Amino acid sequence: MASGLDTAKLDAVFKSRPDILNDIHKAAGTPSQVQLFNKIANFVYEQIGDQQSGSSLKRRRVDIEPSQNGNTPVAEATATIEDVASENILLEIKDISVSIPQRKKFELCFTPKHLFARTPNTTGPAPNMVWAWKDIEYAFYLPVPEKAQIQHNYIIFPRHSYSPSKPGTPTVDPLVFTVSASAPKPGSIGGPNASAASAVSDSYSTLFHWAISKCLQAAGNSVRIVAADPAKFHSKVRQPHRPKDPAVHVSAFRGSKDGYLFFLENGILWGFKKPLLFIPRDKIAAISYTSVLQRTFNMVVEVFTGESSDDEATEEIEFAMLDQEDYGGINESCVARHGLQDRSMADQRKAKRQLAENAKGKKGAEEGEDANGHTDENGLTELEKAQMEVEQQMQDDEDEDEEDYDPGSEGESEGSGTSSEDDDDDDAQGDEMEEDDDDGEED
Repeated sequence: MASGLDTAKLDAVFKSRPDILNDIHKAAGTPSQVQLFNKIANFVYEQIGDQQSGSSLKRRRVDIEPSQNGNTPVAEATATIEDVASENILLEIKDISVSIPQRKKFELCFTPKHLFARTPNTTGPAPNMVWAWKDIEYAFYLPVPEKAQIQHNYIIFPRHSYSPSKPGTPTVDPLVFTVSASAPKPGSIGGPNASAASAVSDSYSTLFHWAISKCLQAAGNSVRIVAADPAKFHSKVRQPHRPKDPAVHVSAFRGSKDGYLFFLENGILWGFKKPLLFIPRDKIAAISYTSVLQRTFNMVVEVFTGESSDDEATEEIEFAMLDQEDYGGINESCVARHGLQDRSMADQRKAKRQLAENAKGKKGAEEGEDANGHTDENGLTELEKAQMEVEQQMQDDEDEDEEDYDPGSEGESEGSGTSSEDDDDDDAQGDEMEEDDDDGEED
């Protein structure tokens, strides 16, 4: 009786799910079943529109921004939900808790060009839940604060999604989803790559690290997943629910919203409430402190907002109510070590960022040539020599900071404090912070 099925429409509707097509053909054993499946196919077909015959239905656009690296956008840079739904799904992982853009459980689907989320029992992406692999700029794997059971958030930042936007600048939502420390549930992994994924499915983290990294590499995107390292920074405040585990976050307010700061190797992230904020280290002009009180202090981050390295425009972002116990760790491990307290060091950070942007803009040009087509006697271009000089200078500065660091002097720092009187003696300022900790009753 399966011969009575409307195979043309069924194939059009479920072409990305051959497993469903096979089940339909097996289950269509009576005329009533055939009629039911044909009705379902007709209904879904009318909803998504007949792309091959030029349906008059409007096609919903997915907010996938074209490349902003100076190249002329190509026509395929903007995709529709139908375009993405027609791609071959390589891997699908069910029952994933997403918190941004929508707080709901979704199925995450991996295609050669996109990552998208879909609601259960549907075939296409949910609106505004599509991200192109080529457009992803940062990816993070961070613990969820204040949870008795260990959980982690994956944060995927596409272009225009991680920093304060100027009026008129197009923005897209990042993707934030949560996984437990356990292994995926049986039957929750599907798609042609499910068997390969099973080899790395000891836990959700090994599965998603493998899947995300492979798709980024296949798309020619060099972004890697960055995790917090407690050896480089951890809070001095103990977690009441897991006192033996060091916290890699610091509680902080941004305006009236409470959240958490993560000091990472490539910048500072504040989450996990909308809008999320990530400040790349090479976008930081300087960091200072205000409202230094007995138990708390505020941190002000001056951020470059210009599109080019020649643009000196900045804005200040303030994080409030940081615990005084974390001042030393933040200032010594994150601020002073990377020269973030000194605005003059910002030129080196901007230069390094410009070099990276120039390198991207030169992609596809002949190897071994600089902007003028010349190399030195060692075969290095001017761009490569400049990058080496900047990296060497920054390494020398870090080595000098390590030599000056005295682990026996808690509270000393080279950070600037806008709430205290100007003082050229950095050690005296560090002593003042130590006195605030020890003699809190005098405040």
